[in-house]
Amino acid sequence: MLFVAESAKNKIDELRSTKEIGTEHFIRVGVTSGGCSGLTYNMDFDTDLKENDQVFEDNGVKIVTDLKSFLYLCNTTLEFSGGLNGKGFYFENPNASRTCGCGESFSV
Repeated sequence: MLFVAESAKNKIDELRSTKEIGTEHFIRVGVTSGGCSGLTYNMDFDTDLKENDQVFEDNGVKIVTDLKSFLYLCNTTLEFSGGLNGKGFYFENPNASRTCGCGESFSV
């Protein structure tokens, strides 16, 4: 399961209204090689479901990931932190054994 915190839900709702992103769009998250810790998170709005996608809905937000990425993201929560010292969107990943200082990459 992938989870969406209330803070992330509120920001996603705000983006939907200001960017005119329809309800047919979902949040696609993924993991790719890269970053200073070895793996990097990806996140974007999407409308194209692929064959082996894993689909979840939490807190009223549909979130989709490919099967390979799900192995790294299982039980992860999408969060949002705003303000001057905020991180923007970030992932609370219980599977990460190490993260870099900026929070953009991790390793397991």
